[in-house]
Amino acid sequence: MRRDLLWTSACALAFVGSVGLAAGQQPSPPADAQQRSQQENAQQTPSGKTGKEEPSSHAPSAQPQQNAAFVNGALAVPGAPANTDTVPAKYSQKNAADDELITIAYTFKTLSDDERRAIYQALKGQPAGSAFNADIGTELPPGIELRPVPDELAARVPQTKDYRYAVTADRVLLVGVSRIVVGVFADANVPVSEGRRAP
Repeated sequence: MRRDLLWTSACALAFVGSVGLAAGQQPSPPADAQQRSQQENAQQTPSGKTGKEEPSSHAPSAQPQQNAAFVNGALAVPGAPANTDTVPAKYSQKNAADDELITIAYTFKTLSDDERRAIYQALKGQPAGSAFNADIGTELPPGIELRPVPDELAARVPQTKDYRYAVTADRVLLVGVSRIVVGVFADANVPVSEGRRAP
């Protein structure tokens, strides 16, 4: 009795398995003309010829749904803030520029215009060092004199506490402990370069 049940179960499993294999080997339905054209065009690209690329990767991208919560990585609901730090860099020029900054310089990237002006105004009158200029990410040579940020300025702009500074002819440079320039501040009427980016 038990032997018959085992034999019947084995036969049933073999039958179901063979039906599944037969269904899996049937050819897929023929593609429409547009799909065939896209596949043929994709196979003519250098990577398509070597089989490293899916033919469907050249298909036009679909438009986002009207009720999608995220569009291009940004929250797309009423009242959501625009261009936040969570939007991927390929959709946000601001975030792409932020990704290029050295990590420590991001602290000063987020300062308001008033805070930037306060730093420049408080430090611009200090004696300038030797003739030099530097951008964000530049390591200053040992011959450049660095002074600690005054307590009054650190009280007004707390991010500057524990930094040192140097004054050039037209700019104020905030410098970290490793003598790397992390912030460049100039008169509001003079454009400031974002400086050299991290490698």
